[in-house]
Amino acid sequence: MLKVRVFKAIEYPEECLQYIAGHRKVLEAYGVTKVTSANVDWMYEPHTYIITVSNDDYTKMYGGCRIQLAGGSVPLPIETAINTMDPRIFDIVKELAADGGTGEFCGLWNSREVAGWGIGSIVLFRVVNAVLNQLPVTTFLGFCAQTTFRNSIRTGYQIMTNIGNQGTFYYPKEDLIATALILKDPLELKSAHPEDRERMLSLRYNPVQTIIEKGPKGEMQVDYDLRIMSAATSDLPMVR
Repeated sequence: MLKVRVFKAIEYPEECLQYIAGHRKVLEAYGVTKVTSANVDWMYEPHTYIITVSNDDYTKMYGGCRIQLAGGSVPLPIETAINTMDPRIFDIVKELAADGGTGEFCGLWNSREVAGWGIGSIVLFRVVNAVLNQLPVTTFLGFCAQTTFRNSIRTGYQIMTNIGNQGTFYYPKEDLIATALILKDPLELKSAHPEDRERMLSLRYNPVQTIIEKGPKGEMQVDYDLRIMSAATSDLPMVR
């Protein structure tokens, strides 16, 4: 069984360090050493939330991703990544933040041990969207690699054609392409594929549930608790 949890980063430093170590290991395996989402300043930012995928007793983390809200002391990773290529990103984020709030889905990774189970792809994409109703946002951003583009579109994101080369950039290396994305309806999710929308709304309205997830390698039991955890109110165990 795998367990998926959501928590405020600043309140769970040990889990953050475990998440950071796993993310860096995956990036290094692909020869990528300079990615703005790998910056660790967000650990001390109250506007940051982490989603983790762990084993049954929380002794091992298999993957995760990050939700970074705009308006804190740390810029969104997409701002840091592309501002030298297209400085319009600053005004875009500023306008979206003023218009009800925005943020970014970033830092997605999964270990090779769970590769093929859908954890690092569609599962975490659905989880991010499912928890957005708990946060002060009316739009949400993403900056995705080619490998995650399809699942971004499936879960409702659209290309930001008003920036870069119709939304695309060479990043983090000249031989790789990343695409700037926006989720325009994080509460309704009407732009998502119907099957994915149904799953996301199920997780949103029933945040504590166990699901048999199916991936290319077969089935995996996943225990979800998508109530955003606070160290002050939660007695759920995390890293041991």
